[in-house]
Amino acid sequence: MKLYNSIGPNPRVVNMFLAEKSIELDKVNVDLRGGENRREPYLSVNPAGQTPALELDSGAFVTEITAICEYLEEKQPTPALIGTTPDERGETRMWTRRVDLKICEPMANGFRFGEGLGMFKDRLRCLPEASPGLKLVAQDGVEWLDQRLTGPWIAGNRFTLADILLFCFLDFGGQVGQPMDPKFKNVGAWFERVKARPSAAASA
Repeated sequence: MKLYNSIGPNPRVVNMFLAEKSIELDKVNVDLRGGENRREPYLSVNPAGQTPALELDSGAFVTEITAICEYLEEKQPTPALIGTTPDERGETRMWTRRVDLKICEPMANGFRFGEGLGMFKDRLRCLPEASPGLKLVAQDGVEWLDQRLTGPWIAGNRFTLADILLFCFLDFGGQVGQPMDPKFKNVGAWFERVKARPSAAASA
């Protein structure tokens, strides 16, 4: 297998997932800043022009970070980062989806339409007027999670893909003008626990 890699929180999610599983892959770096992902030959890898992309041994490609991570989990089930039973997998997917919709997606678009506008304005439809509101929506999502975070990890006692996804985006947000409000004590403590894991440093 081969990973088409780049800067940004999405590739970092997959790289942190790989580090947790001690999986090493050949990597091809895609120049995101230079727009390499938006032209051939990369568009033949992923017509959506997004990174990362996983090239399988068959020559086929899997894109979208949750799909890539689920594929890797099936190839190497341990340590389980999605789950070993239908109940665990269902819980992980639920929290991953919640984190993505409530926090990661609005945070990413808040950046693309704001601080990242110079890079993205010619690549996709950008709504600069929406940036401040999207950033607030992301913070609302963090507040929602803060009130419901009762265990050491998002899915209770299991460290999962949901933790990896949220950590990578919150860490990114702190670098692009969307720092986490220190009033969110539960999420703040959770963030420090994830940051202390070797995979966090390995994927940075």
